[in-house]
Amino acid sequence: MQIVVCIKQVPATTRVKINPETGTLIREGVENIVNPFDEYAIEEALRIKEKNGATVTAITMGPQQAESALKSAIAMGADDAVLVSDRAFAGSDTWATSYTLASAIRELGRFDLIICGKQAIDGDTAQVGPGVAEMLKIPYVAWVRKIEEITDTKLRVQRMMEDGHDVVQMPLPALITVVKEINQPRMASLKGKMRAKKAQIKMLTANALPIDAGRIGLNGSPTQVLRSFVPERKTGGEKIEGEVPELVTKLKDAITGLGVVK
Repeated sequence: MQIVVCIKQVPATTRVKINPETGTLIREGVENIVNPFDEYAIEEALRIKEKNGATVTAITMGPQQAESALKSAIAMGADDAVLVSDRAFAGSDTWATSYTLASAIRELGRFDLIICGKQAIDGDTAQVGPGVAEMLKIPYVAWVRKIEEITDTKLRVQRMMEDGHDVVQMPLPALITVVKEINQPRMASLKGKMRAKKAQIKMLTANALPIDAGRIGLNGSPTQVLRSFVPERKTGGEKIEGEVPELVTKLKDAITGLGVVK
């Protein structure tokens, strides 16, 4: 079984800078981590590998520095990793990203299952996983909290809902996006870290993929960001201490000062 795990490198902070011309994040000089939800996707792929036998390939689209995220996946236990990187991909929205990733996965050859985290913590759209499935024309289920059964030809999962869960069965190849309730990601072993350090990451550029240049990058993105900004940090209110009657009096005085009551 061939499993592909889509991961993303995201900023390790909420205090990011925005490019005023493109409205996109400035990632240079910012500490980055593997998107936390993608760690659950990697872990689930590894559990399938250990139980059923499989080859796990991690893939990401991003600048050269995203190679470190792929090495983190290898340290956890992934067999191979692919970096889809080219300046032509810069500024891609979720549509262009889905198209590019789908093209790269198709270029890799046979795959049986694609696993993604439910969303990235920097964009929070939850659109890329389903978008990749649509581009590849394969079935998918989002918000998977448990894999009940997987064989060479089919997959049965539990999809988390607000009032419980659905049980969904679909043929392979397919794509799922997983939630954090599905497992507990493992820590990378020393052996895994050493292997990741020596690993050669395969890179795919725009020229290596059979893609339409008009559908990638900022120019190929139908979503145009008009303005992006980091919200100002709110300051805390006044801390008051005392017995209940005293606190009630202070609260009434504060409300009266706001003109809410007289």
